[in-house]
Amino acid sequence: MPSTSDTHPILAITMGDPAGVGPEIVLKALAHPDLFERCRPLVIGDRRMLERAAGWVGQEPPNFEPVANPAEAHFVAGTIPILDLHNADPQAIPPGQLSAEAGRAAVEYVTRACDLAMDGSVDAIVTAPLNKEAMHLAGFDYAGHTELLTERTGAQRVSMLLVGPSLRVVHVSTHVSLAEAVGRVTTQRVGEVIELAWRACRALGVEQPRIAVAGLNPHAGEGGLFGDEEIRAIQPAVDAARARGLDVSDPQPPDTVFLRAVRGQFDIVVAMYHDQGHIPIKLLAFESGVNVSMGLPIIRTSVDHGTAFDIAGTGQASENSLLAAVDVAVQMVAAQKDG
Repeated sequence: MPSTSDTHPILAITMGDPAGVGPEIVLKALAHPDLFERCRPLVIGDRRMLERAAGWVGQEPPNFEPVANPAEAHFVAGTIPILDLHNADPQAIPPGQLSAEAGRAAVEYVTRACDLAMDGSVDAIVTAPLNKEAMHLAGFDYAGHTELLTERTGAQRVSMLLVGPSLRVVHVSTHVSLAEAVGRVTTQRVGEVIELAWRACRALGVEQPRIAVAGLNPHAGEGGLFGDEEIRAIQPAVDAARARGLDVSDPQPPDTVFLRAVRGQFDIVVAMYHDQGHIPIKLLAFESGVNVSMGLPIIRTSVDHGTAFDIAGTGQASENSLLAAVDVAVQMVAAQKDG
């Protein structure tokens, strides 16, 4: 079978926490021959872990193409191009168990992929799930991929974008307590995320984004009866965005705005905090949702699920979210080149 076109984007696909489902879903995703018709996938991980996982997912031992850098790879369907960091000993990392070794290895996959994207060796990175506790055991005090990549790239304004088949959501805050999330609803921050929402839609090929802004309080505050954040912090950010020519709604009742977006009235919703945005996406697209870090100088997409230690090693994990993350990365690379 011929190698894939050299015009297709090179995607660095990280293996995720070796004790989680990352190795399984990576193998399952790369078993789709049409994946190589859309991109040139390069796995950043440990060959031994993928070999172990092959039996769990019912595959023959993989045919690897070890490479030292992306330029060496041939990207032929039926093989797995891999940059093998050889940092995860299967004997020391049982499936489904927290360990510092696994947390350290997972961080190293991400940092290597990030560096390759920063120097232009790959067009984007697609990440399998990390485990926050394992990272912390290894001495990395990050809340997740976004925070790690923000530090690594020196980015200033980064927000989480969630993409499903019928809904896009970007967040004012994510991994903080609800009390802190309320405090982060400021005119400056809401304005920044409205701008990120506009950029996100443009990066996904939406030329004239229609941006909905969710309120923080029930009924979007009901004119101040249930809280004044909409009046005091959110509406001024909306007004400033409109003055720049953006199509932005007034603060909308959070209990209906996501339904309206799904029905096609808006292209994206600005959510005020983690669960406000995650719940509708998880409900509608649990196995096909994609997480995108907006505001980085590189393109990064990810599965929208965790390491799933409870099913690691069973072969049950679905690759659908990883395949969707690949498709979104390809779309964003194309839109970036067209722009």
